[in-house]
Amino acid sequence: MLINTNSVAFRDMGVEIFREQVIFNNSVKLKITESILDIISKERNGEKIDRMLLKNILRMLTDLAIYNDLFETKFLKESQQFYHMEGEKNIQEMSIAGYLCYIDRRMNEENERLASYLDHSTSKRLIHIVERELIQLHMETIFKTNFDKLFSESDHELLKLAYNLLTRVPEGTNKLCSQFNSFIKNQGKQIVISTEEKDKTMVQELLDFKDKVDEIAIKCFGRNEKFINSLKEAFEYFINQRTNKPAELIAKFVDIKLRSGNKETTEEEFEKLLDKVMVIFRFIHGKDIFEAFYKKDLAKRLLVGKSASVDAEKSMLLKLKQECGSGFTSKLEGMFKDMELSRELMPTFKQFLLNTNPSATVDMSVSILTTGYWPTYHPVEIIMPSELLQYEVDFNRFYTSKHGGRKLQWQRNLGNFVLKATFNSVSDFPCCIVLLI
Repeated sequence: MLINTNSVAFRDMGVEIFREQVIFNNSVKLKITESILDIISKERNGEKIDRMLLKNILRMLTDLAIYNDLFETKFLKESQQFYHMEGEKNIQEMSIAGYLCYIDRRMNEENERLASYLDHSTSKRLIHIVERELIQLHMETIFKTNFDKLFSESDHELLKLAYNLLTRVPEGTNKLCSQFNSFIKNQGKQIVISTEEKDKTMVQELLDFKDKVDEIAIKCFGRNEKFINSLKEAFEYFINQRTNKPAELIAKFVDIKLRSGNKETTEEEFEKLLDKVMVIFRFIHGKDIFEAFYKKDLAKRLLVGKSASVDAEKSMLLKLKQECGSGFTSKLEGMFKDMELSRELMPTFKQFLLNTNPSATVDMSVSILTTGYWPTYHPVEIIMPSELLQYEVDFNRFYTSKHGGRKLQWQRNLGNFVLKATFNSVSDFPCCIVLLI
């Protein structure tokens, strides 16, 4: 390819003459700068402009190597003044939602200008101006302008927008995280430090609140580890503001669920519920208090046969073991072992009873409880029918014949029975049935 060096030289000479004699004419130079800035100002105020014309003019300035001196410096200064005034005005007049949307709109507009007609070299400095004037200088006011309402109403779209905007400026992420942490602590304390009447729903409220803030951290804050850790710290803080009570109520909540089972949910949903309870349990400091109440309730479920599912019981036991270690669950596991051994023992006892007392008519089952595994029960004297006392004597003979040296202490107050009756005729008479539970 042949290049005519004369034509290149003439072109360069023409450009130089045009720049010196036309563009650098003080009157022309001033009008060009003012006209371009005026057009951009009109666009920022909502008027339609000829972007292609503006693009060609700015490209000409770039080709003439005067884009920075003639335009960019003054443009950035005017942009800073424009957004400073806009920020001061709108942060006072707009709601938090309105102001966040306003910032987002202005950011998009400036990015469109950069894509349409501004030189790419302007990008970093222009966007920095918008970020500083609209976000960084007004962060304190942003968080004071009813910002927590976005959390309480779970406004995911606005929270996600706030995260995307605030993380663009120095300390924005830290301040948003701190606001999130304070919101969780304040709301959580209102749940935990409640009236005795509200204690009935405390655990469910905690589970619902945890779901709510988890969703915010995941959907709005992109699983940012800083926010996840802050969430955990906040939960651990507020849940221990009321000593021991949350531990007690969590144990009772689990007791209710394990009694009723998964009648209204699938096994998978029931497992997820237990997992969520374990997350709340993880935050409490009084785990020994939980253990005491859980042990007492588990004993009742096992002895009275009120547990809805053995599989669910053992699943919960496994979760506690994984969370707290085998030392925490050794006695609870011992309780299950006692019940299993007792069930295995009863057929042998009934055969023994059949051989020694063929006239026996009472179907009696006995649970052998190992001292140390079970809660401490104080014996209660109960007047027993002679027939039942005879069964106790028979069982004592049977058990000591197999386990010499062991001593049985009967806990009659833990027993229960089923009373059956047949009435030949129907008549009105008072009837009182006493159940020993």
